[in-house]
Amino acid sequence: MNPATDYVPLISLPIEWEWALMKTGQILAICILLLISLAFLLLFDRKVWAAVQLRKGPNVVGPFGLLQSFADFFKFVFKEIVIPAGANKTVFILAPLLSFVLAFVGWAVVPWGPDVVIADLNVGILYLFAISSLGVYGIIMGGWASNSKYPFLGGLRSAAQMVSYEVSIGFILITVLLLVGSLNLTTIVDHQAGGIWMWHGFRIFNFAEFPNNILVGVVMIAMLGMFFISALAETNRPPFDLPEAESELVAGYQVEYSSTPYLLFMIGEYLNIVMMCAMTTILFLGGWHLPWGSVEGLGLNPFFTGLVAMLVFYVKIWAMFFMFAMVKAIVPRYRYDQLMRLGWKIFLPTSLVAVIVIGYYVAFLAPAATHTVAGG
Repeated sequence: MNPATDYVPLISLPIEWEWALMKTGQILAICILLLISLAFLLLFDRKVWAAVQLRKGPNVVGPFGLLQSFADFFKFVFKEIVIPAGANKTVFILAPLLSFVLAFVGWAVVPWGPDVVIADLNVGILYLFAISSLGVYGIIMGGWASNSKYPFLGGLRSAAQMVSYEVSIGFILITVLLLVGSLNLTTIVDHQAGGIWMWHGFRIFNFAEFPNNILVGVVMIAMLGMFFISALAETNRPPFDLPEAESELVAGYQVEYSSTPYLLFMIGEYLNIVMMCAMTTILFLGGWHLPWGSVEGLGLNPFFTGLVAMLVFYVKIWAMFFMFAMVKAIVPRYRYDQLMRLGWKIFLPTSLVAVIVIGYYVAFLAPAATHTVAGG
């Protein structure tokens, strides 16, 4: 027997099993990366807030407080799970699990780099929109199952708020989809290759299309700002944290939760925040592309190209999260009527007009290359 030519693998698996094992490995890698990132993003959030208020923030557990989030994690895990006597115990436990699982499921279609995605769906945008719409059920279930007026009011507030701003987010997404002509997230990123002037949020600097770039640029800058503000409202972040307004609702829908169930709610909420940072990056900030050109233009081998692309995408997510943290630290909370007025009377009509303007641009003013992309 010649070892060089007669090699027999120790384990021969069917092709379906190999595919399943590969996808399982990808899912585990993404989940571990997200969980570890959340620990440091939470610390970063607290540090930014402390810096704005001229405080130090967490700085005792570990060097520079780097292990504070892990200490908080173990504290939540080892605390007793307290379920109110009058609560619906089954729904009470299912609510945080639902929020936690749905927050992870959405990441299945998020591309981290060229060919670095768990499921490269052609309808990735619709998939994400559907998953984000389901997320409100976990909050409603948690508020109702607690059998208390305060969490129930918080759940209702959150449902109304999320539904209101999902409408505007939907129309904002349509403006991007009109420019790209595809629902695939990887295609949306590839459409922005070539430099910062090709990113949807900075199309005003694409002087090759002057003067049409001014029309598209102004509209897309407005859509970037509206998407960012709507993302704050969609994830219950300050200044739109009305479902968790401590002074009014004693912490909102999760007030009766403790220990691990409360931790699951918090992980789900922060995962949704990071998802909105990733979506802002994909839709408006070029995804994994560099400001001066495409990552593929660096001339690296495919492995290092994917690695650099993931790093660029990761850095942009952190930059967007810094913006979320700064808004939390410096902007005062809205009243609930102001929140609803902003969503229904300002964002909704503005996004509708933006859809009409971008539709007119794509149909009559866009260069031939854009028509080709939109048609394909």
